Amino acid sequence: MLVLLAGIFVVHIATVIMLFVSTIANVWMVGSSNSAIISSGLWLLCNRTCTQLPVSSQDEASLKAVQAFMILSIIFSVMALILFIIQLFTLEKGKRFYMTGAVMLICWMCILIAVSIYTARFTDMVAFSTNPHHGYCFILAWICFCFSFIIGILYLVLRKK
Repeated sequence: MLVLLAGIFVVHIATVIMLFVSTIANVWMVGSSNSAIISSGLWLLCNRTCTQLPVSSQDEASLKAVQAFMILSIIFSVMALILFIIQLFTLEKGKRFYMTGAVMLICWMCILIAVSIYTARFTDMVAFSTNPHHGYCFILAWICFCFSFIIGILYLVLRKK
């Protein structure tokens, strides 16, 4: 049981770190141009230097929604981690980690919404580039999506012994 708790805790911390990296770094889409590699993220467009991400007025609300849901996912994931630690020491034996699981599943839903919007609206939108493809931040976000779902379900099933 202790090994399972430690494993869940380590995967949860790894998920929080990956969420931070995927939200902060600007490598959601990558393309190449004649002179350099171009990458764009949620905040900036980077070639040799980084500039504000050029977004049309139609897509601005979508980009703000992706940014907001990724930030919310980080907040809910950290809240779930803190709640797990609190429940670990205060929960009676035999009880389940319902609150932690529910908060983690809310984090999962925020990641799903953010990455789905980005996939639908911003795939292939690296300006002045050829052969655009997804960067590591986009892939990390989908990995966090899977991990947060698994962790959320495990928290709901897990009992304190």
